[in-house]
Formats: sequence, structure tokens, C-alpha cells
Amino acid sequence: MGTSIAELITDRMDAMPAGERRAAQTLIANYPLAGLKTVADFSQHAGVSSPTILRFVARLGFHNYAEFQATLQHELAAQLQSPLSRTERQSGHRGEEPAMLAATLDNIRETFGHVSPRQMDEIVALLAHPRASIHLIGGRFTDPIARYMAAHMTIIRPAVFHLSGQESNWRDRLIDMGRRDVLFVFDIRRYQDSLLQLAETAHKRGIQIVLVTDQWLSPIARFARHVVAGRTAVPSAWDSSAALFVFAEALIGELTRRLESESAKRIGELETLRKG
Repeated sequence: MGTSIAELITDRMDAMPAGERRAAQTLIANYPLAGLKTVADFSQHAGVSSPTILRFVARLGFHNYAEFQATLQHELAAQLQSPLSRTERQSGHRGEEPAMLAATLDNIRETFGHVSPRQMDEIVALLAHPRASIHLIGGRFTDPIARYMAAHMTIIRPAVFHLSGQESNWRDRLIDMGRRDVLFVFDIRRYQDSLLQLAETAHKRGIQIVLVTDQWLSPIARFARHVVAGRTAVPSAWDSSAALFVFAEALIGELTRRLESESAKRIGELETLRKG
């Protein structure tokens, strides 16, 4: 599977002049629909000129706007696929184990290939802030990653919470969150409306949002300070969360190193409590 436009933007954002960066941010905030509008509509929405939009498209490697839109349409079709449609496409295939393994390893490599050291460092800095509380949540299939991550983070720093239970209770937790706090969300296709509503409300309250999603981008991206577009597609009816899980483990490792002295003291106290 080729590099998505969202991944291309992540790779090239730092090299873009201000106008093209505004176009990129506009597209990410309403992905991929903003790019399916006419050049004039896209430029008006982004607050830049039509030539700026065309330069932005060229910087991403497309020969013209029509080629750019065709790629976005292909991504939108992939984003909307159901497990049933993927089952039908895979019917008749045998011996999938090697292909599945190869695709999973490729997904991990591609995911980390589009996460810059700078972005990783900035996410870790948010999670390490001593006065921030961290709230983690995921969707139907990704919430176990959020729970796993929260279990590790609780050992190395205080004020870490996994948002569980009924969806109606999630928003109640926002009352205790402030502008330093972080809502860490996992959301992959087919994106969960309740998570989008939670993220939108959190954004309005100024809460920092980190989103780990797939290469087609959850609509939560429009509210997130940081977006990590992981690779999830494999030769199966189901998407794979393996790359997202490995990213979570890498983040846990980096955070542990960042909080080395604080976490060592905390772990020591925990061990004492367990022995007592």
C-alpha cells in the first residue's frame, strides 16, 4: 500500500512555507473532504490563494490537482470499507500467514517512518509534564491499547486515568480536566462517533489531544494537537492494531527514560507498598 496523503504531509510539513502549511492544516482538519473540493473552494477555506494550493499539491508529488483528488477519493473508499467488503476481496486466498506477517512488519516500519523524532519528543513532553493529568481512551477494538498504556504509565507517573465504563460517563470526567491535561485517543476506521464528540468537547475546553489513528485519519484529527497516523491495513477482513500497539510501547519506553529519576522513586515506593 502506498504512502497516504496524510503521511506525505507529515513528512514534508516542516519544509512548507506558511501558505502551504495552512493548506496542509486545513486538509488534515477535514480529511479528506477538504481536498475533494474545487481549487477555488479549497483555497477559500484555507485562506490562501489558488496558486498556493497548486504548489502545495505539487510539493506532495502530484502532477496536477486531478491526480491529487483521485488519490484522496481512493483513500476515502478505503476508509469506508467494512469488514464484510474486505472479506469478499480476500475470498479465495490461501496461505495468508506469511502475507499477514509481512504486512504487519511493513505496517510497523511505515508507522515509525512517518513519526519524526521531534513529534515523538513533543508528545513525550506533554505526557511527562508534572502538573498534567493524562486520560486515555480508545474505540471498540483499540481501547485495550489505551488500557495497556495507562497500566504502564500509572507505574511511572501519577494522575493517569483510563476512561472506561459507559460512554455517558466520559464527558463527566472532562469537568476535572484543564488546559495542561492530555486526552490520549486511539481511533481507527470505522471511526467512533462517541469518541469524536468527546474530543470535540475536550477541545472546546482547551484540553490537549493526542490522536493515534490510521492512515486515513479519524475526524478527531481536526481537534488534535498531535496526530500519529499508524498503518493498520493487512490481508484480512480486519484491520491490525499491531503497529499502534508497538507505537504505544515505544512511547512508554521514551516516557520512562524521560522520567527516569521520578519513576525510579515511584516504582520503589510501589514495591514497598506491595511488600507491606
